[in-house]
Amino acid sequence: MTFVIGENCIKCKYTDCVEVCPVDCFYEGPNFLVIHPDECIDCALCEPECPANAIFSEDEVPDDQQEYTELNAELAEVWPNITEKKDPLPDAAEWDGKTGKLQYLER
Repeated sequence: MTFVIGENCIKCKYTDCVEVCPVDCFYEGPNFLVIHPDECIDCALCEPECPANAIFSEDEVPDDQQEYTELNAELAEVWPNITEKKDPLPDAAEWDGKTGKLQYLER
């Protein structure tokens, strides 16, 4: 099993989760993070660290965000690995909790 980053990470990109990952399975895009499903060891350390509550266990991804499971797998193959915490995006607090953000995902 793996963990999946969902919609609320888009345009927020808090990286608190990256810092606690023992296997460095996070990958970074311009305004979103993803978890590589083949590298995640299901340790669950990242989930409580996300200030935006955007990380879900694979079997707990909300029904309206199921596409993010595939999106994480796809983008983890092309985006660079991230292993250290960075500042969130400048307007992260304004975007936290908004819905319909998939249209703003930058690849």
